Amino acid sequence: MIVPPLALAQFVASYAATTMTVAVTVIAEDLGTTVLGVQTAITLFTLTMASLMVPGSKLTDFLGRKRCFLLGLVVYGGGALLASAAHGPLLLVLGYSLLQGIGSALMIPPIYILVTVTSPDVETRARRFGVVSGAGALGAAAGPLFGGLVTTWLGWRASFLLQVLIVVLIVVLALRIAEPPRVPEKARFDVAGAVLSAAGLFFVVVGVLQMGSSWFWVLLVIGAGVLSVFAAHIHAREQTGREPLVSPGLFRDRTTRLGLATQHVQWLVLQGSFFVIAVFLQQVRGYDAIRTGLMLTPATIGILVASAAAGRMARRHSQRRLIRGGFVLAIAGLVLVLLLVRADSGVASAVPGLFLLGAGVGIMLTASVNLVQSRSPDAAQGDISGVSRSVSNLGSSVGTALAGSVLAGVTRPGGTSFALALATLTLVAVGGLVAALLIPKPLPKALPKPR
Repeated sequence: MIVPPLALAQFVASYAATTMTVAVTVIAEDLGTTVLGVQTAITLFTLTMASLMVPGSKLTDFLGRKRCFLLGLVVYGGGALLASAAHGPLLLVLGYSLLQGIGSALMIPPIYILVTVTSPDVETRARRFGVVSGAGALGAAAGPLFGGLVTTWLGWRASFLLQVLIVVLIVVLALRIAEPPRVPEKARFDVAGAVLSAAGLFFVVVGVLQMGSSWFWVLLVIGAGVLSVFAAHIHAREQTGREPLVSPGLFRDRTTRLGLATQHVQWLVLQGSFFVIAVFLQQVRGYDAIRTGLMLTPATIGILVASAAAGRMARRHSQRRLIRGGFVLAIAGLVLVLLLVRADSGVASAVPGLFLLGAGVGIMLTASVNLVQSRSPDAAQGDISGVSRSVSNLGSSVGTALAGSVLAGVTRPGGTSFALALATLTLVAVGGLVAALLIPKPLPKALPKPR
């Protein structure tokens, strides 16, 4: 009974991250604001979630995994309820951007921690991560499609109320989760580290979202500088015997570093390619949000099929091999989209490429999360889960910003800009494959000594 509430929570978090995009114009008109104002609320949601993911994950060591998960659900549901009652942009920002962002940062890390610490073996863990990853992919795909239907038939407020109902169901299911053994009591919470990590990630994400503007490098340098201070801070705390927000030892492990790099690239390629293809379908082919969501269905099916097979694949292949194979499939899918999809091509032209892209990403998402989470002991799951989710969220932001800047920077007519954007993402995926090839082979288990 532990998987259903965790998978549903990942579903609703992914749904919230994408459903707003199809209701921007309607919300702006209803609240008497501009499209830019609603887009700012969406950006603030991303910023809040990404900035607080590491501190939110660390709180599981102090509050407990189940309690932190339930607290995040309550905050998230309260934010959705407040947003549904908004009559101006300020209340929308408070409910959606801040409270739902904070709730996501509290409830998402425990999802991955609970799956890790309650799974008896790698195969079971892979199967459970497959369900969670599949639910996340389904939520991300359902956001534009189902969100468009709900907004059209019932209004944009109904989409937030739907999230409230799902959260209530998750809370009822989550109350039955058996609390895993408590992690040994930690020292005082690293408040300074939490502030530095949140500020550093804030400036990095804002800088990424400003890609193509004169502020891009300025904000990135500020973010990198703050994160450098954060790195020095946690190292100093560890040297003096105090508990840091994140143990620097996590980043000394080569497999963990490369696994995190592949996670970043996976989300970058997934969100970037979805963004490019969605814009292409709407601007070049004139599709509405519902038809666009339907066109992306093959990729969603690919992710779900790969996620459903995660347990069997983990039994037959190493996580390292699965990550490599996933990148090969994703790259092949992107190449097929580049070769087959044109402004005047039929609907079927996109199916093979999108399915391979989705299947490749689905294989990688489960395998890389399993690889990274399994490298750390139970006591360090609060650390690695927050870092893992931050890296993934940053990848999503970079993917959309990178694709958007390429599209904006090419002024030639036709589909040239879209092809260039997809080609750029393909090269990034090749870089991810190189990182996967560098993941070291796990050491063989020692044989028992003869008696």
